[in-house]
Amino acid sequence: MMSLTPSRGCLLDLPWEDILVPHILCHLPLQQLLSLQRVSKSFQSLIQLYLANMRCFDSSQIGPAIPRAAFVNLLKDNEVLQQLALQNCSDWLTDRELLPVIGQNHHLHQIQLKGCAQLSRHALVAISLSCPNLRRLSLAHCEWVDSLSLRSLADHCKALEAVDLTACRQLKDEAICYLAQKCSRLKSLSLAVNANVGDVAVEEIAKCCPELEHLDLTGCLRVKNDSIRVLAEYCPKLRSLKVKHCHNVAESSLSILRSRGVELDVEPPLQRALVLLQDVVGFAPFINLQI
Repeated sequence: MMSLTPSRGCLLDLPWEDILVPHILCHLPLQQLLSLQRVSKSFQSLIQLYLANMRCFDSSQIGPAIPRAAFVNLLKDNEVLQQLALQNCSDWLTDRELLPVIGQNHHLHQIQLKGCAQLSRHALVAISLSCPNLRRLSLAHCEWVDSLSLRSLADHCKALEAVDLTACRQLKDEAICYLAQKCSRLKSLSLAVNANVGDVAVEEIAKCCPELEHLDLTGCLRVKNDSIRVLAEYCPKLRSLKVKHCHNVAESSLSILRSRGVELDVEPPLQRALVLLQDVVGFAPFINLQI
Protein backbone atom coordinates (compact mmCIF):
# COMPACT_ATOMS: atom_id res chain seq x y z
CA MET A 1 0.00 0.00 0.00
CA MET A 2 1.35 3.43 -0.93
CA SER A 3 2.07 5.67 2.07
CA LEU A 4 0.11 8.94 2.19
CA THR A 5 2.50 10.49 4.71
CA PRO A 6 4.06 13.59 3.12
CA SER A 7 7.82 13.40 2.83
CA ARG A 8 9.88 16.07 4.51
CA GLY A 9 12.17 17.99 2.23
CA CYS A 10 15.29 19.94 3.08
CA LEU A 11 16.08 23.45 1.94
CA LEU A 12 19.30 22.18 0.44
CA ASP A 13 17.34 19.74 -1.75
CA LEU A 14 16.15 22.65 -3.88
CA PRO A 15 18.25 23.42 -6.98
CA TRP A 16 21.07 25.67 -5.80
CA GLU A 17 21.91 27.65 -8.91
CA ASP A 18 18.36 27.86 -10.29
CA ILE A 19 16.35 28.47 -7.10
CA LEU A 20 18.31 29.06 -3.89
CA VAL A 21 20.97 31.47 -5.12
CA PRO A 22 18.95 33.74 -7.46
CA HIS A 23 15.54 33.65 -5.74
CA ILE A 24 15.98 32.99 -2.02
CA LEU A 25 19.44 33.83 -0.70
CA CYS A 26 19.47 37.18 -2.50
CA HIS A 27 16.72 38.40 -0.15
CA LEU A 28 18.66 37.64 3.05
CA PRO A 29 21.08 40.12 4.70
CA LEU A 30 24.68 39.32 3.90
CA GLN A 31 25.60 39.08 7.58
CA GLN A 32 23.00 36.34 8.12
CA LEU A 33 24.22 34.46 5.08
CA LEU A 34 27.74 34.44 6.42
CA SER A 35 26.45 33.03 9.72
CA LEU A 36 24.79 30.17 7.83
CA GLN A 37 28.22 28.93 6.79
CA ARG A 38 28.73 27.64 10.34
CA VAL A 39 25.66 25.36 10.19
CA SER A 40 27.21 22.61 8.10
CA LYS A 41 29.64 21.93 5.28
CA SER A 42 26.74 21.85 2.82
CA PHE A 43 25.57 25.29 3.88
CA GLN A 44 29.16 26.53 3.65
CA SER A 45 29.35 25.30 0.06
CA LEU A 46 26.01 26.90 -0.74
CA ILE A 47 27.06 30.28 0.65
CA GLN A 48 30.37 30.12 -1.22
CA LEU A 49 28.41 29.55 -4.41
CA TYR A 50 26.22 32.55 -3.60
CA LEU A 51 29.24 34.78 -2.90
CA ALA A 52 30.78 33.79 -6.22
CA ASN A 53 27.58 34.80 -8.06
CA MET A 54 26.34 37.86 -6.17
CA ARG A 55 25.97 41.03 -8.21
CA CYS A 56 26.12 43.58 -5.37
CA PHE A 57 28.58 43.81 -2.46
CA ASP A 58 28.06 46.48 0.20
CA SER A 59 30.47 46.26 3.12
CA SER A 60 28.03 48.14 5.37
CA GLN A 61 25.71 45.10 5.31
CA ILE A 62 28.26 43.12 7.30
CA GLY A 63 28.82 45.61 10.09
CA PRO A 64 30.65 48.78 11.04
CA ALA A 65 34.05 47.27 10.20
CA ILE A 66 34.75 44.25 8.01
CA PRO A 67 38.14 42.58 8.64
CA ARG A 68 40.68 42.65 5.84
CA ALA A 69 40.99 38.84 5.65
CA ALA A 70 37.21 38.43 5.51
CA PHE A 71 36.93 40.87 2.61
CA VAL A 72 39.59 39.05 0.59
CA ASN A 73 37.94 35.67 1.23
CA LEU A 74 34.43 36.87 0.41
CA LEU A 75 35.24 38.17 -3.07
CA LYS A 76 38.08 35.92 -4.18
CA ASP A 77 35.90 33.84 -6.55
CA ASN A 78 33.49 36.52 -7.77
CA GLU A 79 33.74 37.69 -11.38
CA VAL A 80 30.21 39.03 -11.90
CA LEU A 81 29.94 42.00 -9.53
CA GLN A 82 27.96 44.99 -10.78
CA GLN A 83 27.93 47.15 -7.64
CA LEU A 84 30.73 47.53 -5.10
CA ALA A 85 30.51 49.72 -1.97
CA LEU A 86 33.56 49.74 0.30
CA GLN A 87 33.25 52.87 2.45
CA ASN A 88 33.27 50.66 5.58
CA CYS A 89 36.71 49.38 4.58
CA SER A 90 38.32 52.81 4.53
CA ASP A 91 40.51 52.18 7.59
CA TRP A 92 42.57 49.45 5.95
CA LEU A 93 41.72 49.14 2.23
CA THR A 94 44.81 49.44 0.02
CA ASP A 95 45.61 48.67 -3.62
CA ARG A 96 46.70 45.18 -2.56
CA GLU A 97 43.15 44.20 -1.56
CA LEU A 98 41.21 46.20 -4.13
CA LEU A 99 43.08 45.64 -7.38
CA PRO A 100 42.45 41.86 -7.61
CA VAL A 101 38.71 42.45 -7.15
CA ILE A 102 38.64 45.17 -9.80
CA GLY A 103 40.80 43.15 -12.18
CA GLN A 104 38.44 40.17 -12.25
CA ASN A 105 35.14 42.10 -12.36
CA HIS A 106 34.59 43.79 -15.71
CA HIS A 107 30.84 44.33 -15.33
CA LEU A 108 30.96 46.86 -12.52
CA HIS A 109 28.75 49.88 -13.14
CA GLN A 110 28.74 51.37 -9.64
CA ILE A 111 31.69 51.77 -7.23
CA GLN A 112 31.70 53.53 -3.86
CA LEU A 113 35.14 54.29 -2.37
CA LYS A 114 34.27 57.25 -0.16
CA GLY A 115 37.00 57.98 2.37
CA CYS A 116 39.30 55.16 1.24
CA ALA A 117 42.38 57.29 1.82
CA GLN A 118 44.98 54.51 1.71
CA LEU A 119 44.46 53.69 -1.94
CA SER A 120 46.66 55.21 -4.65
CA ARG A 121 46.20 56.58 -8.15
CA HIS A 122 46.83 53.03 -9.42
CA ALA A 123 43.40 52.04 -8.06
CA LEU A 124 41.65 54.60 -10.27
CA VAL A 125 43.71 53.60 -13.30
CA ALA A 126 42.77 49.95 -12.69
CA ILE A 127 39.09 50.90 -12.43
CA SER A 128 39.27 52.84 -15.69
CA LEU A 129 40.89 49.93 -17.55
CA SER A 130 38.71 47.16 -16.12
CA CYS A 131 35.27 48.82 -15.91
CA PRO A 132 34.32 50.30 -19.30
CA ASN A 133 30.61 50.29 -18.38
CA LEU A 134 31.04 52.24 -15.15
CA ARG A 135 28.19 54.70 -14.57
CA ARG A 136 28.51 55.82 -10.93
CA LEU A 137 31.73 56.42 -8.98
CA SER A 138 32.32 57.98 -5.57
CA LEU A 139 35.85 59.10 -4.72
CA ALA A 140 34.85 61.58 -2.03
CA HIS A 141 37.71 62.46 0.33
CA CYS A 142 40.19 60.42 -1.71
CA GLU A 143 42.97 62.97 -1.92
CA TRP A 144 45.21 60.57 -3.83
CA VAL A 145 43.15 61.20 -6.99
CA ASP A 146 45.29 63.25 -9.37
CA SER A 147 44.89 64.66 -12.85
CA LEU A 148 46.58 61.74 -14.65
CA SER A 149 44.40 59.09 -13.04
CA LEU A 150 41.27 61.17 -13.67
CA ARG A 151 42.23 61.53 -17.34
CA SER A 152 42.51 57.75 -17.55
CA LEU A 153 39.02 57.45 -16.08
CA ALA A 154 37.65 59.97 -18.58
CA ASP A 155 39.31 58.22 -21.52
CA HIS A 156 37.96 54.75 -20.72
CA CYS A 157 34.66 55.27 -18.85
CA LYS A 158 32.65 57.52 -21.11
CA ALA A 159 29.31 56.18 -19.89
CA LEU A 160 29.77 57.85 -16.49
CA GLU A 161 26.62 59.54 -15.20
CA ALA A 162 27.55 60.37 -11.59
CA VAL A 163 30.97 61.21 -10.12
CA ASP A 164 31.71 62.40 -6.60
CA LEU A 165 35.07 64.19 -6.35
CA THR A 166 34.41 65.94 -3.04
CA ALA A 167 37.66 67.05 -1.40
CA CYS A 168 39.85 65.62 -4.18
CA ARG A 169 42.09 68.63 -3.74
CA GLN A 170 44.81 67.70 -6.24
CA LEU A 171 42.39 68.30 -9.10
CA LYS A 172 42.41 71.63 -10.89
CA ASP A 173 40.35 73.19 -13.66
CA GLU A 174 42.25 71.45 -16.45
CA ALA A 175 41.51 67.95 -15.14
CA ILE A 176 37.84 68.74 -14.54
CA CYS A 177 37.52 70.19 -18.05
CA TYR A 178 38.95 67.01 -19.54
CA LEU A 179 36.46 64.90 -17.60
CA ALA A 180 33.56 67.05 -18.83
CA GLN A 181 34.73 66.87 -22.45
CA LYS A 182 35.04 63.07 -22.43
CA CYS A 183 32.04 62.22 -20.23
CA SER A 184 29.24 64.29 -21.71
CA ARG A 185 26.53 62.05 -20.20
CA LEU A 186 27.20 63.29 -16.67
CA LYS A 187 24.04 63.94 -14.68
CA SER A 188 25.52 64.39 -11.21
CA LEU A 189 28.91 65.83 -10.26
CA SER A 190 30.40 66.94 -6.95
CA LEU A 191 33.49 69.16 -6.87
CA ALA A 192 32.85 70.33 -3.31
CA VAL A 193 35.59 71.43 -0.91
CA ASN A 194 38.17 72.13 -3.59
CA ALA A 195 39.52 75.68 -3.70
CA ASN A 196 41.30 74.90 -6.99
CA VAL A 197 38.05 74.68 -8.95
CA GLY A 198 37.03 77.91 -10.66
CA ASP A 199 34.93 79.40 -13.44
CA VAL A 200 36.88 77.68 -16.22
CA ALA A 201 35.88 74.23 -15.00
CA VAL A 202 32.26 75.14 -14.29
CA GLU A 203 31.79 76.74 -17.70
CA GLU A 204 33.26 73.72 -19.46
CA ILE A 205 30.97 71.41 -17.49
CA ALA A 206 27.99 73.53 -18.51
CA LYS A 207 28.89 73.51 -22.21
CA CYS A 208 29.84 69.81 -22.42
CA CYS A 209 27.24 68.18 -20.14
CA PRO A 210 23.74 69.20 -21.24
CA GLU A 211 22.17 66.33 -19.24
CA LEU A 212 23.53 67.68 -15.94
CA GLU A 213 20.95 67.61 -13.13
CA HIS A 214 22.95 67.97 -9.91
CA LEU A 215 26.12 69.98 -9.27
CA ASP A 216 27.83 70.48 -5.91
CA LEU A 217 30.27 73.40 -5.73
CA THR A 218 30.21 73.81 -1.95
CA GLY A 219 33.32 75.63 -0.80
CA CYS A 220 34.70 76.23 -4.31
CA LEU A 221 35.97 79.71 -3.47
CA ARG A 222 37.10 80.62 -6.99
CA VAL A 223 33.69 80.10 -8.59
CA LYS A 224 32.02 83.40 -9.51
CA ASN A 225 28.80 84.72 -11.00
CA ASP A 226 29.89 84.45 -14.64
CA SER A 227 30.13 80.65 -14.59
CA ILE A 228 26.81 80.31 -12.78
CA ARG A 229 25.15 82.32 -15.58
CA VAL A 230 26.74 80.01 -18.18
CA LEU A 231 25.47 77.04 -16.18
CA ALA A 232 21.96 78.47 -16.29
CA GLU A 233 22.22 79.01 -20.04
CA TYR A 234 23.57 75.60 -21.08
CA CYS A 235 22.03 73.19 -18.55
CA PRO A 236 18.24 73.25 -18.94
CA LYS A 237 17.83 70.01 -16.96
CA LEU A 238 19.62 71.27 -13.85
CA ARG A 239 17.58 70.41 -10.75
CA SER A 240 19.90 71.26 -7.85
CA LEU A 241 22.98 73.41 -7.29
CA LYS A 242 25.00 73.72 -4.10
CA VAL A 243 27.06 76.90 -3.73
CA LYS A 244 27.22 77.38 0.01
CA HIS A 245 30.48 79.08 1.05
CA CYS A 246 31.09 80.22 -2.54
CA HIS A 247 31.55 83.82 -1.45
CA ASN A 248 31.88 85.19 -4.99
CA VAL A 249 28.50 83.83 -6.09
CA ALA A 250 25.68 86.35 -5.59
CA GLU A 251 21.92 86.41 -5.99
CA SER A 252 22.28 88.24 -9.32
CA SER A 253 23.32 84.96 -10.96
CA LEU A 254 21.38 82.57 -8.71
CA SER A 255 18.06 84.32 -9.31
CA ILE A 256 18.00 83.00 -12.88
CA LEU A 257 18.12 79.42 -11.61
CA ARG A 258 15.83 80.15 -8.68
CA SER A 259 13.14 81.41 -11.04
CA ARG A 260 13.32 78.09 -12.92
CA GLY A 261 12.69 76.11 -9.74
CA VAL A 262 16.26 74.83 -9.36
CA GLU A 263 16.89 73.73 -5.78
CA LEU A 264 19.59 75.94 -4.20
CA ASP A 265 21.24 75.51 -0.82
CA VAL A 266 21.37 79.25 -0.09
CA GLU A 267 18.36 81.39 0.72
CA PRO A 268 17.54 84.65 -1.08
CA PRO A 269 19.07 87.73 0.65
CA LEU A 270 15.76 88.89 2.10
CA GLN A 271 15.02 85.46 3.53
CA ARG A 272 18.49 85.25 5.08
CA ALA A 273 17.99 88.68 6.63
CA LEU A 274 14.69 87.60 8.17
CA VAL A 275 16.26 84.47 9.62
CA LEU A 276 19.07 86.54 11.12
CA LEU A 277 16.56 89.03 12.55
CA GLN A 278 14.57 86.23 14.10
CA ASP A 279 17.72 84.82 15.71
CA VAL A 280 18.53 88.24 17.17
CA VAL A 281 15.18 89.50 18.41
CA GLY A 282 13.27 86.25 18.74
CA PHE A 283 10.65 86.94 16.09
CA ALA A 284 10.39 87.99 12.46
CA PRO A 285 8.08 90.77 11.25
CA PHE A 286 5.45 89.83 8.72
CA ILE A 287 6.67 90.66 5.23
CA ASN A 288 5.01 89.51 2.05
CA LEU A 289 7.85 87.74 0.24
CA GLN A 290 5.78 87.48 -2.94
CA ILE A 291 6.03 91.25 -3.57
